Amino acid sequence: MTLPRISALVVARNEETRLPACLASLAEADEILVVLDRSTDASAGIARAHGARLLEGGWELEGERRNAGIAACSGDWILEVDADERVPPALWAEVRRVVAASPHAFHRVRIDNYVGERLILHGWGGSFGTTLKPILFRRGAKHWRGQRVHPGLDWTGTEGARITAHGIRHEVDRDISDMLRRLDKYSSAKAADLLAAGKIGSLPDNLRRCVSRWIKCYVGRRGYREGGWGLLIALCAGLFPLLSHLKARLEPERHRPAPPG
Repeated sequence: MTLPRISALVVARNEETRLPACLASLAEADEILVVLDRSTDASAGIARAHGARLLEGGWELEGERRNAGIAACSGDWILEVDADERVPPALWAEVRRVVAASPHAFHRVRIDNYVGERLILHGWGGSFGTTLKPILFRRGAKHWRGQRVHPGLDWTGTEGARITAHGIRHEVDRDISDMLRRLDKYSSAKAADLLAAGKIGSLPDNLRRCVSRWIKCYVGRRGYREGGWGLLIALCAGLFPLLSHLKARLEPERHRPAPPG
C-alpha cells in the first residue's frame, strides 16, 4: 500500500531567526514548501539549505498568501505551520498514523503555547491564541478567506478526530513586551480589514465584546489557573476587538488599505 505523501507548508516574512528551528522540525515531511512574502532577510537561503521549495512574492492579504502556498503543495495531505512553531518527532509519528487511515478532510492538532520558556495551558482565545488548530488537511479541502488577520476558513469535507496526544510547540511570544507588540500589530491589521469591509461597528458593541472575551478567557477557559499570565492574556484577548475598532474609528487615515494597483 502506498502511504499518503505529506507536504509541510510554512508561510513567513523576514523570519531568519526562527525559521531554522522550524524547518529542522519538518524534516520528516515528504516535501517542505516555504512561502516568502516580501522577505528581505536571509530566509530564502535558510529555506534552500533545509531542502525546501520556495514560493516568493508579495501578497496584501494573509488569506491570499496562504492559499497560494496550499495550491503549490504536491502532497496528498498538508501540515500548515508557522515559523514560530516546532513539530516534535512524537507528533510526526501520530500524524503519519492518522493520514494513513483517515477518511476525513481535516484534523485539528493540539498547540502548546510558550511565552519565553513558560508553557501556558489555559486562557487562550478571543483571536489572540488557541490550543487547537485545523492545520492537517487533504490537499483541496481548505480555503482561506481574504482578510489580513485571522482570516476565516471554508472547508470541503468532514472533520476527523482531534490529534491531542502530542502537540506542536508554539513559541508565541518571547516576553510581555513581545505580546503587547503582537496585540498592536494584530489590531492594526484588523482595523484595515474593518475599513476595507466598511463595517467598523459601534463603540458600545465592542466594549461588550471586550468584557465578554475577557470573561471567556479568564473564567471560561480557566486563565485564572495561570496567575498573572492568564490575566494578561485575557486582557489582550478582550482588548483586541476594541483596539481594532478604535484604530479604524479614530485613525482611519493610518489604517485604511491602499487602493489596488
